[in-house]
Amino acid sequence: MDSAEYERKIAARFATFDQDGNGYIDREDFSTAAKAVLAEFGTAARSDRGQAVFIGAEAFWQGMAGIADVDGDQRVTREEFVTGAAKRLRDSPRRFAEIARPFLHAVLAVADPEGGGATPEAAARVLRVLGTEAGVAAAVATALDADGDGRITEDEILTAFAGYCGVELPDA
Repeated sequence: MDSAEYERKIAARFATFDQDGNGYIDREDFSTAAKAVLAEFGTAARSDRGQAVFIGAEAFWQGMAGIADVDGDQRVTREEFVTGAAKRLRDSPRRFAEIARPFLHAVLAVADPEGGGATPEAAARVLRVLGTEAGVAAAVATALDADGDGRITEDEILTAFAGYCGVELPDA
């Protein structure tokens, strides 16, 4: 991968987390994501499932801050993301994805209240409210169903998230 491709991938990963587009990732980005998912599925924030989404979002933020917020200002700049999170993404995408597990688990429970895995349509709705363009969201959601059974499980989501997050450094 060349330097331009690496930079494009890092920018896309950073933008995924910077929900409000203000140039840094902070707790509010994770809270915004939680609120958007709950609103999309008509889930009350004070319900058990709503609270689980907020708790999961906070855990995800804490994990992100722990690996990337070098100066401790409770904001992750693009530079911090590149040097902290991107290194972790490159070195161990599955381990990085694990910091997202509580949030992904809670979102899955909202998108799939009966259990057994979310439908690709429900997954596409989640992706859309998190900022993915509609056509891309539908294609990604379909691809998330790795075993083709019409349901997307937590393990399928984590595997895909780890794959998405994996960023290799360009050749020097």
